[in-house]
Amino acid sequence: MSVYQAPADDMEFVVNELVGLEPIQALPGNEEINADLVSSIIEEAGKFATGVLDPLNWPGDREGAKLENHVVTPATGFSAAYKQFSDGGWGGLANDPEWGGQGLPHIIQALTAEMWNSSCMSFALCPMLTAGAIQAIKRHGSDELKEIFLKKLVSSEWSGTMNLTEPQAGSDLSAVRAKAIPEGDQYRIFGTKIYITWGEHTMADNIVHLVLARTPDAPEGVKGISLFVVPKFLVNADGSIGPRNDVKCVSIEEKLGIHASPTCVMAFGDDDGAIGYLVGEENRGLQYMFTMMNFARLEVGIEGVAISERSYQRAAEFAKGRIQGRSIGAGSGERVSIIHHPDVRRMLLTMKSQVEAMRAVALQTCSYLDRALHHADEAERANYQSLFDLLTPVVKGWCTEQSIEITSMGVQVHGGMGFIEETGAAQYLRDARITPIYEGTTGIQANDLIGRKVASEHGVTAFQLIGFMRQTLQDLDAFKDHSGLSVMRDKFEISVEALEESVRWVVEIYSKDPQTASAGSVPLLKLFGTVAGGWMLVRSAIIAKKGLDAGSSNAKFYRNKLATSRFYAENILPLSGVLKDQVVAGHKTIVALDESYF
Repeated sequence: MSVYQAPADDMEFVVNELVGLEPIQALPGNEEINADLVSSIIEEAGKFATGVLDPLNWPGDREGAKLENHVVTPATGFSAAYKQFSDGGWGGLANDPEWGGQGLPHIIQALTAEMWNSSCMSFALCPMLTAGAIQAIKRHGSDELKEIFLKKLVSSEWSGTMNLTEPQAGSDLSAVRAKAIPEGDQYRIFGTKIYITWGEHTMADNIVHLVLARTPDAPEGVKGISLFVVPKFLVNADGSIGPRNDVKCVSIEEKLGIHASPTCVMAFGDDDGAIGYLVGEENRGLQYMFTMMNFARLEVGIEGVAISERSYQRAAEFAKGRIQGRSIGAGSGERVSIIHHPDVRRMLLTMKSQVEAMRAVALQTCSYLDRALHHADEAERANYQSLFDLLTPVVKGWCTEQSIEITSMGVQVHGGMGFIEETGAAQYLRDARITPIYEGTTGIQANDLIGRKVASEHGVTAFQLIGFMRQTLQDLDAFKDHSGLSVMRDKFEISVEALEESVRWVVEIYSKDPQTASAGSVPLLKLFGTVAGGWMLVRSAIIAKKGLDAGSSNAKFYRNKLATSRFYAENILPLSGVLKDQVVAGHKTIVALDESYF
């Protein structure tokens, strides 16, 4: 089997040259961030991903996690890897030094997240949920909760979870029925939560559950939900581990993929009630939980990038070594590896170009997040927050939807061998399949995009982003004599016009007929992703052309980037016309049919 290798050259290019380090360096506390630091982190994280996590991926998928007497034992090697992860300080990379973190930007943390997920997504889900729990407690918890829990979570000595879903309440959180009974300065939690990723395990000393529940006098619906910290083990006054709380795992799900990641059914309060601590104020839990959920949605989008990258790497290596047939038009010449066949090249280029586009869009979004959190000017922070909010559902929805297509194509490159588990190609498809579902399905992301992010503000931020794209079109005018860039400009201009027309249609229609507008919400999300990906790759091509003209020593990388960008422009961007038609005209049948039709 192939061994994962971090795509260091592309990662460094995107951070240093495409997105750019300058706006990150200008943020307070980031003065020492530089290209050498980025390179060093990628190198060290790559070693951990390749040497420690990647060897666990396939065996962990076969073995899975095991439950006995309410205790979940991880697959072989996972506990040792988690200890190395914690000792290496990887969990605290982007967290505040006040709580033991390193205070680095999210754009750098995102690089490591991609590597963890490429090498072993089942493992990476545990620190991802912990990072979300940290964000929720840090932003909304009391000073006492921060003091008790943050340092241990940042160090990864303890892990975190998110407990939203119940058997009767999937994405509709208004149906949450878990109870929280006040008792002095704490609460007793009763209820059942399902689909809790890494809800029980023995890798960390404690597990900090963030749980949605209702107090006795809470109003109905989402306005009556509160958020609680419920630790697996209670914490003594001196910070040491105390007695076991009344929370336990009663089963783990049998799943299509991510077999080494235990997805738990958690029972709270089977005896006297699980002791929980209120986060913030009562009845504001959903607002607080969205801090964790939005962070998780960005991270899940990065999972889509990561699993696609890994599938591409395996497919490309297989194609180079698999001898099948002869070159088309070569008569009775020698048999060749399948990478010589045009359709295999088409598949590999489709995979590679989209992975690079997805990575660039995700990292651009992380850059907006860093500036939203730390820019010195309040108005600038608000503007970057709007850009981050707009692109978060795009990164989550588009990157994960494309990961299904890309990993499926990875199986196809392998041919019949891809359908055999021993080659490893199928695992990426199975693992990827959850990414468009959890943290809100693609339809939920699309409704968020079309309603809260486009229609509610009359397209202001969307048109701002389109303005950035039109500026890139102007930049391309300087390269009219370059045939490749000229083609890219033409294709990109058509796609930008398709996006702008779609946004204008949504802004016009949504307030009058939200159901009709929403019928095209997923195509709009995919259109945003497709065009944003093209925007990033066209900008990449401009940088590459300038580098080649300057005689850069990085000429091979730049030539490859030009080729990848042109392929995307010629083969992926034309989909924008189809997606635009689905947004503005594809709704008629969807909204017209009675449910009895189905």
